[in-house]
Amino acid sequence: MLLKNPSHQLKVALSIFFFLSSSLYLATPENKTIIRVNVGIILDDYKHSLTGKIWLSSIKMALTDFYASHALHNTKLVLNIRNSKGNVVRAANAAQHLMKHEQVQAIIGPVTSTETNFVINLGDQTHVPILSFSATSPSLTSLRSSYFFQFAQNDTSQVEAISAVVKAFGWREVVPIYLDTSYGQGIIPALTNALQEVGAFIPYRSVISPFASDDQIKEELYKLMTMQTRVFIVHMTTNDLICSKLFTKANEIGMMKEGYVWLTANGIANSLQLLNSSVIHSMHGVLGVETHVQQTPELEGLKIRWKKQFQKDNPTIIFGVELDVFGLWAYDAAFALAMAIEKVYGLTASHNNTDYKSFHVSQYGPKLRKALSTTRFQGMAGDFRLVDGQLQSSKFQIINVNGGGSRTIGFWSPEYGLWNRVYPANSKPNLGPVIWPGDSTSVPKGWEIPTNGKTLKIGVPKKYGYLEFVKVTKDPRTNITDVTGFCIDVFKAVVEILPYALPYEFIPFTKQDGTSAGSYNDLCYEVYRGNLDAVVGDFTILANRSLYVDYTMPYTEAGLVMVVPVVDMTSRRSWDFLKPWKWDLWLTTSCFFLFIGFVVWVLEHRINKHFRGPLAHQIGHGLWFSFSTMVFAQTARVISNLARLVMTIWIFVVLVLTINYTAILTSIYTVQQLQPTVTDLKDLLSKGDNVGCKPNAYTYDILKQFGFNDANLKVFRTMEELDEALSKGTAKGGIAAAIDETPYMKLFLAKYCNKYTMIGPIFKTDGFAFVFPKRSSLLPDVSQAILNVTGGEKIMNIEHEWFKKESNCQDLSVPKVSSNSLGADSFWVLFLIAGVVSLFALIVFVVLFTYKYRDIWNSEASIRSSIGAMLKIFNEKDPSYFNSDQRPEAAETSVYNNSNHTDEHSLFSGEQQVLSIEGSQEAGPEVRFTTEIEMTTPYTAH
Repeated sequence: MLLKNPSHQLKVALSIFFFLSSSLYLATPENKTIIRVNVGIILDDYKHSLTGKIWLSSIKMALTDFYASHALHNTKLVLNIRNSKGNVVRAANAAQHLMKHEQVQAIIGPVTSTETNFVINLGDQTHVPILSFSATSPSLTSLRSSYFFQFAQNDTSQVEAISAVVKAFGWREVVPIYLDTSYGQGIIPALTNALQEVGAFIPYRSVISPFASDDQIKEELYKLMTMQTRVFIVHMTTNDLICSKLFTKANEIGMMKEGYVWLTANGIANSLQLLNSSVIHSMHGVLGVETHVQQTPELEGLKIRWKKQFQKDNPTIIFGVELDVFGLWAYDAAFALAMAIEKVYGLTASHNNTDYKSFHVSQYGPKLRKALSTTRFQGMAGDFRLVDGQLQSSKFQIINVNGGGSRTIGFWSPEYGLWNRVYPANSKPNLGPVIWPGDSTSVPKGWEIPTNGKTLKIGVPKKYGYLEFVKVTKDPRTNITDVTGFCIDVFKAVVEILPYALPYEFIPFTKQDGTSAGSYNDLCYEVYRGNLDAVVGDFTILANRSLYVDYTMPYTEAGLVMVVPVVDMTSRRSWDFLKPWKWDLWLTTSCFFLFIGFVVWVLEHRINKHFRGPLAHQIGHGLWFSFSTMVFAQTARVISNLARLVMTIWIFVVLVLTINYTAILTSIYTVQQLQPTVTDLKDLLSKGDNVGCKPNAYTYDILKQFGFNDANLKVFRTMEELDEALSKGTAKGGIAAAIDETPYMKLFLAKYCNKYTMIGPIFKTDGFAFVFPKRSSLLPDVSQAILNVTGGEKIMNIEHEWFKKESNCQDLSVPKVSSNSLGADSFWVLFLIAGVVSLFALIVFVVLFTYKYRDIWNSEASIRSSIGAMLKIFNEKDPSYFNSDQRPEAAETSVYNNSNHTDEHSLFSGEQQVLSIEGSQEAGPEVRFTTEIEMTTPYTAH
């Protein structure tokens, strides 16, 4: 019953614990010796620096916790603390002194990457492991020292997280701001590569001296304000005084207002709470990449115990101090070192095996190095695991500084990228809401027109032909230059719909005398050299130019086309009447005429005089009857209902065929047929004809590559020159065809539409576009605006204004030089219906005829004799349709002369009579024949 009481359970557990502890203590020999192992610690002014005090306190607490959790430990670390005061020489001297005089087995520190770089060499010489919890520069790992252990996150591990943030908000240019130290410079190569992978570019690097004054910092910031880029990545530490000065001065001169973006690396974000509150307030809206540390009950307990101990050891520090991630790494480093030393030195009574005076190596150095490399435990900063002497930790959280503190807006990991919660499975691949500088909630576009009011210099070419695209004129009286044209109007329309004002001025690419200053390639190169901010005109997107400039989206049609003269093909040939139908349709129709004629003959042979008589007469009449349906000239009438059904369907088919044939034949003989003189570029090459193109154009190079000689390539500058050359032809020194881009040829055909036609495209191009510098911030917005202009009515209005058609022009589209002949596939459904109905009628007739004379099949005669008898009966007249008292011709004539009602009544009555007679199984053929004659007598004409 006592065990059910919680207080009694606790008492029992405590009794068992103390009993086991006493047993272990009694089991330990009284003369046990604790091996004291000297360990060096190098910090920066740990007596006065707040960070130094925090880190030293963390190291001491780690050793206290280790020995408390390892009651049977055989070693104890003796801390030998030295102060480097942030000086490289002092750090190296301190390390050397610790190794020679204090005989330390390992060194924790120094703090900075520059100091650590020197100490690593000493560690390699003496085989003394160097453990760094604050040096994060990637340059340290490049030293490939087996005795250096980087217990802090390498700076390169965060570059992908930074680039992911840049990509998430669509920024194209960023400017890194860093100190001119090995720590500051170490991250730049990896950061540059990571940004390039997401399409971002670094146009400028802001390198600040560690000893820069306030005026020098302001001067650098003012320089940044004159640039377009508004995204800045700051890579410093909170220990650097420059960090506080940078954000304070940026806030003072107005660089913390709306439109600016500040993103800090983890050197600042990891220790943000150590900055002065005024500095944090000046960082309002800043984003930061911070090392993510999973919150656990053990970590919360450590923070509480550490805070109490820190306040006890430092009573003069009255404001709140938090344990940052560097303090956690210092804790894990000391804990790991204690574990490794216990593993190596705990099994021996002596460890002084190093002659430090002569800098000989220790035999325990390799063992301690191996022990540290294989140490695994769940540290306070996360899973403690080393690979090649480097801590494996790569998860980050994205913070937003506002309200005097920071809040987490997302997380990043190599496996899942950016997420807005800790666990990606329950999260979305984006960030939470951000408050940007200036209390804005709108995502900054990342660039702006410089604050100095700079007007963009837009270069335009000086043209001598096709001035509808770009025309540069200068008023001699006012000396004012005017630039007009299709390309200029498109650019103006694009600028009008940009979401911001874009001041610009057109700069003609001309010499002092007003002539052109160079080719289109030369003009593009002026953009590359920085003399022009952009180029507007009829610039084709070419691969060689894209090596040093960028193009916007094209705003015209693409492709090289060929313009050739047209000739009228009105003269007709004797066999043109066959063109409306293809040969398969002619063949199919002819076969169906024969088939329909045969079916009608079978159905009408016994009852219709027109399908009787000599064999030649029957064949001729059947063919004539069938083919005469094409012009609906048949005179003979069909009598049986089955034949009427077949003819109804077939006449409808013939009607559809006739209508289509008539329509196409009419167009062939009446519509003017303009055909190009040539349709293939290879024909021009094989005939040796001359081909025209514009001078200094890449079209010339394409034609050369195609195989044309210089003698066959003629250049033209204006549309008038082109018209004259095409009119002459090759024989008179002109050209047989002109090759140029679609917009030029459309403009040419708008003026000469009745003389020439356009073939192609024969070569692929990407159209006209505007030219900007490489990775220009304006490029995405201008391209988007071009899509809006070309996708609406605006571009149509601009084209109509500059590419007006002549009054007698009907269409600028490329003529379709193709046959309008119809094939059997166009009417297969009609032929299918006609064939099925005809076969159906034929089958019904055969079944009824066979059934009517079924007694012939029931006789004992052979099959051959029965078939012969059936064919003989089929060749005879059907008595039910003829009068025995009259001549068959008169009877048939009387039947034809009756009204439709009489015909239908006689056929229907006759059929009924036949069926009734067929019911008599005993009557012979003679009796049946007589009876049928008698029954048909009442239906003869009176």
